[in-house]
Amino acid sequence: MAKRGETIELAVLGLLHESPLHGYELRKRLNLMLGWGRLLSYGSLYPALKKMLRSGWIEEHTVASTSPASRRPRIVYQLTEAGDREFVRLMSEVGPAAWDDDTFDIRFAFFGRTDMEIRLRVLEGRRTRLQERLERVQGQLALTQKEMDRYAAELQRHGVESVEREVRWLSELINAERAGAPVVQPPQPEQT
Repeated sequence: MAKRGETIELAVLGLLHESPLHGYELRKRLNLMLGWGRLLSYGSLYPALKKMLRSGWIEEHTVASTSPASRRPRIVYQLTEAGDREFVRLMSEVGPAAWDDDTFDIRFAFFGRTDMEIRLRVLEGRRTRLQERLERVQGQLALTQKEMDRYAAELQRHGVESVEREVRWLSELINAERAGAPVVQPPQPEQT
């Protein structure tokens, strides 16, 4: 399982791979990427940035503020060549850490910069991990369903359906990758 700091580092490297960003914008984009369940505080972001500065993966530049409301200069973070190499190295990993719940979403967000063979290995690894989890949960559910109240059973059923849905989604992505087809967007609900 990846540490939260490593997940933040991968996300920062990926965002800075796209363009230089100042701290506020970086945090805003990270929060969009991480989702509502894992909001990132400045107390987590800035120590990660300092570590990445010490590692030589990013550099900072002071830029005068363009806002009349603020006279403080902004610090803009930019990827270095070493940071670019680290991002490529991290995105090339295909082992269990790449399939992990903590890092898969971040890695998936940057799949466009990854070789198809690596994408397939990560998607297949994730699907296998989820299928194993699904079998385990379904087995436990069958054993404990009689002992649960209806709400606990409903929560477990919801968990099973969520994993089944993700397994189907991963299978569709894998098939599209193998066929060389673009990722298909899900149909939008009809407007009434």
